[in-house]
Amino acid sequence: MAAARALLPVGGAAAVAVPRRLRSGEASSTSLSGPVSDGARLVRRMQLRPAPLLGSSTCALPSLRGKRLIRTPAASSSSSSLDSTGEAKPVGFAERYPALVTGFFFFMWYFLNVIFNILNKKIFDYFPYPYFVSVSHLLVGVLYCLVGWSFGLPKRAPINSTVLKLLFPVAVCHAIGHVTSTVSFAAVAVSFAHTIKALEPFFNAAASQFILGQQVPLTLWLSLAPVVIGVSMASLTELSFNWTGFVNAMISNISFTLRSVYSKKAMTDMDSTNLYAYISIIALLVCIPPAIIIEGPQLVQHGFKDAIAKVGLAKLVSNLLVVGLFYHLYNQVATNTLERVTPLTHAVGNVLKRVFVIGFSIIAFGNKITTQTGIGTCIAIAGVALYSYIKAKIEEEKTQMKSA
Repeated sequence: MAAARALLPVGGAAAVAVPRRLRSGEASSTSLSGPVSDGARLVRRMQLRPAPLLGSSTCALPSLRGKRLIRTPAASSSSSSLDSTGEAKPVGFAERYPALVTGFFFFMWYFLNVIFNILNKKIFDYFPYPYFVSVSHLLVGVLYCLVGWSFGLPKRAPINSTVLKLLFPVAVCHAIGHVTSTVSFAAVAVSFAHTIKALEPFFNAAASQFILGQQVPLTLWLSLAPVVIGVSMASLTELSFNWTGFVNAMISNISFTLRSVYSKKAMTDMDSTNLYAYISIIALLVCIPPAIIIEGPQLVQHGFKDAIAKVGLAKLVSNLLVVGLFYHLYNQVATNTLERVTPLTHAVGNVLKRVFVIGFSIIAFGNKITTQTGIGTCIAIAGVALYSYIKAKIEEEKTQMKSA
């Protein structure tokens, strides 16, 4: 962005980087007292002319009267921008190839998400304790953040009681949504859990209309009809259906919707990495008590013993650490990715992510689905895509009207 700003047209001409030594030479020549001949002025300017900038070809262009010597960077200097002193500096890879970098972020977002869902589901085969697994996800993420802060990657942002009060409702909703999602993934097939979670836009629209008081256009409501119909069709014939998975997925939708509502009320100047770190810490503290109450006695009696007998202590611990790391990284990369794109790209990216997760989970686990479930899932995903597209276009139109 800095490079783009430095090369924007100014007054109908391209902005030119003027070396500091040249500027000082011009100032010296114009401050001489008494009349100065054109020839003397030209000689003095040529003596004060700086050496060419490294990495760029420059040329001297005297005016018709021979009074000025103007130095202009050649086209090769387009790969440079200006620093705070006005000197040219090289442009980084991200500034030169923004589309390539954004594409890499999307790839990592999808890759980490797919791997997390597959590994997380496999843990429940020998360790069916989703509350404790949820805690392990957040614990690994918090440890990751603490290590990063200790090395200044990134530098820890300060927090006060005011910001803490704003983040607490967001973190509580994040904790509830994460735990209920994990319970749903443990109870039903990953593909079906994500199909139910496709209803999240419906709850977002309802929250915007009835909680935030924002009028939702009729076209948006109509675009949600295929989502509801598709999820209903898929649920009626899903082979792995049970009420525990279905209800927890629905609670997760509501929780993440409320998280979005509170996030809009908790706008801060903190960067996304630090913000997610603090939310993870609070969410971890919220998740620990219910995990102890609900699953603690079973874990102490036979939970850990059974898992260790099946896979061994080293594999149990390493699997929990790896899954927790993938969980934190995919959420962090998702946040960083969505900051780089427009609302429309954001919407398309979210839909494609769910398609990737559903598709790869079916392949990885060999889940058998009925024809009606498959058709219902496709209808639901198509409805989400339509809703996301219409919503993104509406947001873009609002932004253009404000800027006009």
